[in-house]
Amino acid sequence: QVQLMESGGGLMWPGGSLRLSCSASGMATEFYTSGWYRQAPAKERELVAVMPFGGPATLADFIQGRTSISRDDKQNSVLLQIHNLRPDDTAVYFCNLEENGKSYWGQGTQVTVFS
Repeated sequence: QVQLMESGGGLMWPGGSLRLSCSASGMATEFYTSGWYRQAPAKERELVAVMPFGGPATLADFIQGRTSISRDDKQNSVLLQIHNLRPDDTAVYFCNLEENGKSYWGQGTQVTVFS
């Protein structure tokens, strides 16, 4: 079955850059959609960026211009980059993968931007 593992979270400085990586395994093919979501305390989970096989990526309006997403189908990994971090970027970030109508989630990684 599909398994996802996020890495790269932690404590960040305002104005800095974030790089989160998701390593995926167990997919049937490379034709899956992968992306990143985040959830701040007392808020609903929200989409940050998503990218289907072959692109193009879709970025949330609130973070477009500061965020990029890329995927390496040979390594089955998905990378999220956020620049010019601000305190309201603080959240648990989740890797997501959709394949054959099913959705899979990583365990989440905490990102805290100093305020």
